[in-house]
Amino acid sequence: MTPGPLRDPSRGPAPVVPPPPARTSPRGDAQAADPASSTHAARTPLAGRTVLVPRAPERAAGLAATLRDAGARVLVSPAIERARVEDAAPVDGAVARLAHGDFAWVVVTSVNAIDELVASAARQGVDLRDAARRSRWAAVGPATRRALEAVGIQVDLEPTENSARGLVTAFAALPPADQGSISRGRGVVLLPQGDLAAPTMHDGLHGLGYVPHVVTVYRTVTHALVPEVVTAWRAGEVDAVVLTSGSVAREVARQLGPRADVAGVAIGDPTARAARAVGLRLDAVAERPTDPALAAALTTVLSGDPAAPQAADPTDAADPTDEGDPS
Repeated sequence: MTPGPLRDPSRGPAPVVPPPPARTSPRGDAQAADPASSTHAARTPLAGRTVLVPRAPERAAGLAATLRDAGARVLVSPAIERARVEDAAPVDGAVARLAHGDFAWVVVTSVNAIDELVASAARQGVDLRDAARRSRWAAVGPATRRALEAVGIQVDLEPTENSARGLVTAFAALPPADQGSISRGRGVVLLPQGDLAAPTMHDGLHGLGYVPHVVTVYRTVTHALVPEVVTAWRAGEVDAVVLTSGSVAREVARQLGPRADVAGVAIGDPTARAARAVGLRLDAVAERPTDPALAAALTTVLSGDPAAPQAADPTDAADPTDEGDPS
């Protein structure tokens, strides 16, 4: 395995890997490169590389397909998974209040939270689509927005920077008429989150004069990586790992142990900080929390080629799964 040398992402792009030597004919003399082979290599810049994507298969599908199209061997196995909260009363209470129009805004920073709101509405016989019309909705990124739209909820606010910090900035820029009902000042805001969510969203909105109402709607628990992944990691077969949240980084380090020869690519700065804190090598941070941006970063790190493979859907966002990533 020959990943690039250790480096600090702040020092710029990964070093360019030199081209392979000229092929040798059966007679021993060097031959010019086959143009067809060169074209194929350009289309498959990750050929011969193995990339670990520690996410659930349904969440990893888009990125995994893009990387395979670029020639990579992709290992998909979740390191964490979502679990229901033990006491559903707070979640159900929040959905009931939503149906009564008690919230000026609902801020969603994870697709997982949407699943739990839908489940709660079903338990109570609440028409979530109708209840949602009584509030404005904000989504952290394209994947979360699409998930909301899939259940009939219109998104009113999506930040340019797809993070909790970006959402706070977007709220700060809202005109007074959009900040919430007059009777509630700047409005009560429902924050349905996972148990690992950072306080960034709550603290930011509180500082702007909103009244945040945090409800933990799911838990993040560990999930054992499959034996194939463990074997490949220990054998030195893995060239790079994709880190999509702080909890994923911590589980990779706990279950597999850091390796200096495995390049790390993080979905965002908070995930990068978590990776460094547990001793994982960190080579690059995606420019945006999306599958195409992750693929671009991986391609640059592993091949030195800035021309990244393109995903079929350029807006296919890999929004953080446990909210440990938004800062």
